[in-house]
Amino acid sequence: MGAQKGKDLMVKISDGSTYVTVAGLRSRRIAFNAELVDITHAESAERWRELLAGAGVRRASISGRGLFKDAASDALVRSAFFNGLISDCQLIVPDFGAISGPFQIAALEFAGEHNGEVTFDVTLESAGALSFAAL
Repeated sequence: MGAQKGKDLMVKISDGSTYVTVAGLRSRRIAFNAELVDITHAESAERWRELLAGAGVRRASISGRGLFKDAASDALVRSAFFNGLISDCQLIVPDFGAISGPFQIAALEFAGEHNGEVTFDVTLESAGALSFAAL
């Protein structure tokens, strides 16, 4: 995979029938994490830590920062947050694949400078199993 344009990393949220791109995002990020289950014991080889494979909780977090650009996607994000919905979301990583599954908006923040535009930050946390499809 060669270098890719950051603008091609897309965050999408389902409106119930189709995926809608969260408009106005200037930066996006996805992080995958897995908790480790430490099973180290007194007889562990030379006191090296041992882990239990596949036992930890896995999670994904999507975050983005941008400005208001599209009333329809702005309303979809706002509605999902204020109604506490778990929405089907998709993250497109160019020349890599699409990660899809249920997410809940964990944070929605707004900011603005006196002589600048109003921006927003959004954080989504996985709420179930995710799938991956290569592009």
